[in-house]
Amino acid sequence: MSIEITQYRNARSMNLENTRFDVEINHPSYGWIPYTLDPTDTDMTNDNTELLSLIGSDFSAYVPPTQEELDAATALQVRHVRDQLLVSDVDPVVSNPLRWADLSEQEQAEVSTYRTALLDVPQQQGFPHSVTWPTPPACL
Repeated sequence: MSIEITQYRNARSMNLENTRFDVEINHPSYGWIPYTLDPTDTDMTNDNTELLSLIGSDFSAYVPPTQEELDAATALQVRHVRDQLLVSDVDPVVSNPLRWADLSEQEQAEVSTYRTALLDVPQQQGFPHSVTWPTPPACL
């Protein structure tokens, strides 16, 4: 069942082809909400064809991201990978006194060194485009 959208605002093209838009729609149940109109969207709760017709040519032109914005997005992705490694591999051992105590002093030192190296990834020369990931210790 499709929801009829009759009002929109702040439509902004997200690509050169003007086929993908960020827009706010006045949803009958939720009021004004952000919405991305994407031709590859298979959820037809909102009829994208009707919304596209409603928008017509009333949208802000696509503005490509700056190099600074691209670099910030890349840095965010690298930090996300780093954070996932900490959460999934390191912190369950470091924050669990029983698991930590099961490690030898040598293994504890290796885990500590690995954790520090992960935390220091953003300080590497060439970050975020050139990252050397530390090798995890065998005990992890």
